[in-house]
Amino acid sequence: MTALFEFKADLTVDDAGAIKAMAWPFGSGDRVGDWIHKGAFATAKAPLPMLFGHRPNDPVGVWSDIVEGPDGLQAKGQLLINDVARAKEVHALVKSKALTGISIGFITRKATARKGGGRDIKALDLVEISLVTVPMHPGARITSSKSAAEAIALAEAINRAAAALKLKG
Repeated sequence: MTALFEFKADLTVDDAGAIKAMAWPFGSGDRVGDWIHKGAFATAKAPLPMLFGHRPNDPVGVWSDIVEGPDGLQAKGQLLINDVARAKEVHALVKSKALTGISIGFITRKATARKGGGRDIKALDLVEISLVTVPMHPGARITSSKSAAEAIALAEAINRAAAALKLKG
């Protein structure tokens, strides 16, 4: 049997890299019409890898708490900003709002076709939760970050680089 991974997905992060997310909100479908229903995440357990862009070779942290609540799948974890260089970069992107979404990777276990397209997914195996630029679920967006200091520093670095390129060109 070939395993097909699917990617679906509200996110806050603090200065230390602690992160909270609504990984999948119930009550609406994703961009292809898939609806994941309450109870589908019954087997989801932490820890799970926190990836960047669903790339298995690009882990940036770990999800340590995964709970299916009344509104959807909620996850808490840690970007490993003191140990993984890429995690520090991703943290800066999240804080600056250049990276605004999350998405889940899973294997479908039980689903039925929806009239008009998409599926009603009743059971799945959650394999990872990623930080992404464009999530499959339009409601899976970062809602806040607690400090603008890193965003300002990033913007200044970009402006310096752009000015340097103009001088060379």
